[in-house]
Amino acid sequence: MNAQKGFTLIELMIVVAIIGILAAIAIPAYQDYTVRARVSEGLTTASAIKATVSENALNAGALVAGAPDTAGSACVGATEVSGGTGNVVSATCGAEAAGEIIVTMNATTAKGVVLYLTPTYTNSNVTWLCSASEANQKYVPSECRNIKA
Repeated sequence: MNAQKGFTLIELMIVVAIIGILAAIAIPAYQDYTVRARVSEGLTTASAIKATVSENALNAGALVAGAPDTAGSACVGATEVSGGTGNVVSATCGAEAAGEIIVTMNATTAKGVVLYLTPTYTNSNVTWLCSASEANQKYVPSECRNIKA
């Protein structure tokens, strides 16, 4: 009797096809995941500005509009980021609304995602809403999946 040794060609082709299908699904998902991790760096960068805005709002009893160098502004004393630090291109305060932080990510490594962190002051409490444009929802952390109007 002659016993079969090894794999047949069809068995090897099935294994290669399965690996190809798995790779076709996994690689794009992994690339989105790495961009999301880079975008998360923007939230870390904004945390110092968030602390300053929260402290100013609590001291003033309200959110006051104005740039970081405007007296009484919710952004007074906030250290903005410009010129880029890794994946973050800039983090500005008070550009559109009182105390709102806008974080712009690197176009190459983080798909140019823009995060909007909007404060709300109620009953001596500052809460934050993180949002992004609808086109960038798959690249932002779950807490930022609010669509910017």
